[in-house]
Amino acid sequence: MAKQNYQRLKPLRLMELLTRETDEEHPMTKTEICRRLSESSITCDPRTLARDIEALNQLGYEIMETMVGHNRAYYVADRPFSAPELKVMIDAVEAATFITEDQTRDLINKIAAMGGAHYEANLRDNLVCFNTRKHSNKQILYSIDTIDRAIRQKKRIRFFYFKLDENGKKVYGKSKWKYKADPLALVFSEDNYYLMTFHSHLKTIVNYRVDRMEFVEMIDEDLSEGAAELLEQFNVGEYTEQVFKMYNGEVQTVVLEFSDTLCGCIYDKFGEDTRILRVGLHTCRCEVTVQRSRVFESWVYQFGDQMKIAEVKQD
Repeated sequence: MAKQNYQRLKPLRLMELLTRETDEEHPMTKTEICRRLSESSITCDPRTLARDIEALNQLGYEIMETMVGHNRAYYVADRPFSAPELKVMIDAVEAATFITEDQTRDLINKIAAMGGAHYEANLRDNLVCFNTRKHSNKQILYSIDTIDRAIRQKKRIRFFYFKLDENGKKVYGKSKWKYKADPLALVFSEDNYYLMTFHSHLKTIVNYRVDRMEFVEMIDEDLSEGAAELLEQFNVGEYTEQVFKMYNGEVQTVVLEFSDTLCGCIYDKFGEDTRILRVGLHTCRCEVTVQRSRVFESWVYQFGDQMKIAEVKQD
């Protein structure tokens, strides 16, 4: 009976083997395929293997055929992600500060495995080691999952929120009572994840760093009336363009005047569709809408006399 059950897994194991260990540069011969399947207690006849491959192709899998010397061989060429795409994802995970060291390692291993056995080692060997100071909150992936479900189901959440003192110890707000919030969106900004919420008492948006949240749970309460109304007209993209590092401030339209050598910095910060006008031999201007805060002003002042706030538009 056990052997019969193994035989039922033959198509699945065959596809798994070809996906994991073959590509255009590494086809696998009929003889080798049969040998590898036999290691899993699955009998396979080289004479009937072609019919198994054909059946998989008819189901939508794309298994290619080639010759290795005088032997017929097969490989899987089409993969969900190319090696460069996997490399980009691995670098992004490595650079993200909000993921712990252990979670980073696990995610990188899973992403690299999608490249197949022959590219997996190369993806790991070519890993860029960013000088990233990883956070230590191991609950963050579970928190993100809970918050995402609450956003989709339009439910409220509650959680503990903490800051770190001068000794790196957690200091909880509200004497460690749980916060309640109306979640609006999760936003990735400056290497961190932020939760955007509607504060029902202040009637405004409040942001929390997800890596500073613990024991997040969705509760059986619909979003408050104000949050529901805000969601109907809320544009997350416009909001994140206005907020720098999630600091609150008055929304203003300002005119920046700067050296033409800083055009790249303007495009990096505000997007490549920002309209820049030349107003002097080496001077340009642009008009942007931001949340005016110390963080924004610090960003401007870092360029010294090469940039200034030339005008604040009045509504």
